[in-house]
Amino acid sequence: MLAEWLALTLDGETSDERQGRLPFARFVIHAPGILELMPSAARSDARACVLSAGIHGNETAPIELIGELLARLEAGLLRVGAPTLILLGNIPALRAGERFIATNLNRLFDRDQRSEGDEALRARRLMAAVDDFYARHSQPRLHYDLHTAIRDSRYPLFAVEPYAENAATDSEQWRWLAAAGIQAVLHQHRHSWTFSHYSRHYHAAQAFTLELGKVRAFGDNDLAALRPMRRLLEALIEGREPAGTDPQAMAFFQVEHELMRRAEDFKLCFADATPNFTEFEVGTRLAEDAEAGDFVVDPAPLAVVFPNAAVEIGARAALLVRPTTPPQAGG
Repeated sequence: MLAEWLALTLDGETSDERQGRLPFARFVIHAPGILELMPSAARSDARACVLSAGIHGNETAPIELIGELLARLEAGLLRVGAPTLILLGNIPALRAGERFIATNLNRLFDRDQRSEGDEALRARRLMAAVDDFYARHSQPRLHYDLHTAIRDSRYPLFAVEPYAENAATDSEQWRWLAAAGIQAVLHQHRHSWTFSHYSRHYHAAQAFTLELGKVRAFGDNDLAALRPMRRLLEALIEGREPAGTDPQAMAFFQVEHELMRRAEDFKLCFADATPNFTEFEVGTRLAEDAEAGDFVVDPAPLAVVFPNAAVEIGARAALLVRPTTPPQAGG
């Protein structure tokens, strides 16, 4: 039934079976795209885990990765040892193979947002699901929001650490992510209202947006490259302590500036195919905007991440980042 849940959801179908049993666990389908795994007895190392994917509908590798995890659970190759909430984000966009239908879902995870439309309603439903899940479980809170990027990258697998004033990142997270194949970490500098930011800001969870390669169609993803990440997720679902390694192997970056689109007459002054983390020297013009004016690199080189000139007016067109020192082993 678990493997079927994913396919049925993507096909727009429902099953009469809303709950069921696994060895030493049970599952409940709370609503479309909202599945909870509940162990009979959580292990001592368990976290209350939220695993989300499909916040953008064209990002398929995380969906296939979750499909592998569910199939292994159903086959008895994994045993649930931690309360785990599995969320599929923008289901209509997933079915259409589009990033979004009307607006970017991953900018709407703010309790104060009162936007109209299906994506705003979905954001509120997902926020409520996370609130309810964390309220019912006492284990340390964790949320990995799984994505793929729309362009190539100097670091194909990287993590975005949301900004938060109330939740420092545990040092174990850097070790786990390094062992899971994450090559770089990007520290956000301000509130961004993404899904991982929601769990970090409102629930003090250990939370990250994880970029797991490049956007590809279903069936075209190299899941072998994600085996280390799958091992991390398996350990979390089973309530085991994940493997770790030295985080010094990862590159760390700090966001210095959010490049916003302010006008209809806007363009980025570099090629559309420019990979994430490409660095530009001082004096390079990165953007032209009829309202905000030109953006020129100063006073030190900047690298670009998530550039997208086609965003809505008022939305972020790129993050501009600089290298920073890795966190200390104990911090």
